[in-house]
Amino acid sequence: MDADETVAGLLEERTRLLAIGYRMLGSRAEAEDAVQDTYIRWYRMTDAERNAVRVPAAWLTTAMTRVCLNVLASARHRRESYVGEWLPEPVRPHSSLGETAALVDPVEQAMRADELTMALMVMLEALTPGERVVFVLHDVFGYSFDDVAGIVGRTSQACRKLASTARRHIEEERRRGATVEQHRLVVESFISACMTGDVAALVARLDPDAVATSDGGGHVRAALRPIVGADRVARFLLGGLNKSADLKATLEEDAGETRLVLRRGDEVVGVASFEVVGDRITQVWLMLNPTKLATWQKDVDEARHTSAPDPVEGA
Repeated sequence: MDADETVAGLLEERTRLLAIGYRMLGSRAEAEDAVQDTYIRWYRMTDAERNAVRVPAAWLTTAMTRVCLNVLASARHRRESYVGEWLPEPVRPHSSLGETAALVDPVEQAMRADELTMALMVMLEALTPGERVVFVLHDVFGYSFDDVAGIVGRTSQACRKLASTARRHIEEERRRGATVEQHRLVVESFISACMTGDVAALVARLDPDAVATSDGGGHVRAALRPIVGADRVARFLLGGLNKSADLKATLEEDAGETRLVLRRGDEVVGVASFEVVGDRITQVWLMLNPTKLATWQKDVDEARHTSAPDPVEGA
């Protein structure tokens, strides 16, 4: 294989690496940084070192996974300085750009390869770094435990135990959750009540212990701590909507869940995701951080350099 073919093959791996990195880190930007760091490590090697690598794709996966493990190990410290609550970045759906399936960025297709709901991403955040990485590599991307062991530097048996623990937590979460149809119906009913401004109707559609978590990242105003309790959650959401009369709210379905997308003009300024158990909403996750909504904009490159105004006041 000549040099041009090698470079082309390496670049083709970027989509897969980014999809893996997003599931490991919960952030498109952090996943992109991890992939970039991985390629830097590859090109810092001498020609002789690169030529000695029998399977470059495997080397890249191993190097990127170790970068992600380092990021996850430092995540707690970094998030202590994060302004407010940290939430995983919601994956952009087809509908946000009005693209046909044939025109969607292959990276976006890979990001949506499975039902990557916000509830699942939040659950992944609750796993230990080892559990999360092993689960993603084995259960999501199909690597054998022997291969995973070589990547993360543990024994195959240890990886099986990590995956088993992670799988148990994930399956418990999935069993609690509603079907796609139930999720859609409950969220539609909730949003209909929200649009009428009827607090009592909203509270009736929320679990008594419902929690609303918003992520503004210090770029826009958001609740610095989770809002707990059906009545407080209902009033928090209604208060935010009432203070922003220029917002357009639409329901959009993707990745097995129904979400509320808030726009000001053509710009997406908020995405609300919901966990539904039975016939009530138990969790509301509200993403307001413009840096985590960059891929939802019509012009992604331009959106990365803009900050959206705040649609919801802090509580």
